[in-house]
Amino acid sequence: MESILVLTHADETGATLTRASLEAVTAGKELAARLSAELTIGIVAAKPQHLSKGLRCAVLAVEGEPFAQARFATDAAACEALWRAAQATIVLATHSSRFARVMAAVAHRAGGAIDTHVTTIGGAEDVEATRWYYRQRIEAALARATRPWFLLLDAGTHAPFACEASHSNVEEMAIPVELPPLRTEVTGLRAPQQSQQTIRPDAKLLFVAGAGWTKKQPDGQVHVEEAGRLILDFLAKSGASLGSSKSLVDQGGEGNSVLPFLTHLNQVGQTGSTPRHPKGLATCCHGEEPHVVGWRFIGERRAISLDANCGWTRGKADVVYVADAFKVMKRVNELLGGE
Repeated sequence: MESILVLTHADETGATLTRASLEAVTAGKELAARLSAELTIGIVAAKPQHLSKGLRCAVLAVEGEPFAQARFATDAAACEALWRAAQATIVLATHSSRFARVMAAVAHRAGGAIDTHVTTIGGAEDVEATRWYYRQRIEAALARATRPWFLLLDAGTHAPFACEASHSNVEEMAIPVELPPLRTEVTGLRAPQQSQQTIRPDAKLLFVAGAGWTKKQPDGQVHVEEAGRLILDFLAKSGASLGSSKSLVDQGGEGNSVLPFLTHLNQVGQTGSTPRHPKGLATCCHGEEPHVVGWRFIGERRAISLDANCGWTRGKADVVYVADAFKVMKRVNELLGGE
């Protein structure tokens, strides 16, 4: 009979579990209900006591200052200790940067197998993990006989579990961890200012800039500086996340005008990321397959293009505005500034 362990960790503040961790809890509860299996939640945090309220199941936790920050040695030791205490056959965890870099080592220490970027867990008789390959063009269902089986879940694939503080846990147990000699010391965090941060995974809107922003406009001139101001102004006022097509990011290497705040980390599509924002707005993008493939999991897709026959109008966007993106975004910024 299967037993399930869901590994979670606190956010940067240590005050709550990350949204992705709560999504993993949802996946664990759904799987446990379907298999009639025992479910345990494992928490990695400096002070996990207040994080376990409302989870409504057995909770194992490691605690102490060494677990306040992400570090390979401490996180790997903590996850291994939680698994050994639970002796689970299936281990679910969020595919966060903190867990992604340690979970393969934990699976090796446990003598198990691991699969990453899992989107759904199903199967009528055996447990099957579904994930995408070839830049989200091929979906595969995987099943393994090896146990324990570690599954890293992509964020945005499940609804976050809503903890109810009024519900007490069945069990809460602190697990001791024998840490190896630590050679890494976390002295603090350095992050860009909000105005400089353009990649926001939790934003409700993804704003994608295409190569048209740096091309000649109807007056025959290139207006890169104006384009940059319009885009950054919109990001600051709306809190949207910024994406880009590959062609726009690569233009700098070809000697063409570029938007200086764009990097390859902003790429969305066949050669970039596949975000899961509720809404997306593409501007000056051609809407062809290499770019649109990155929008597969966007809930509502809209586009602004002067070309009424571009790829977005061929069933790839819910709404297409045939208009000048410069004029539209200038007016949108004026409306946002007036709120």
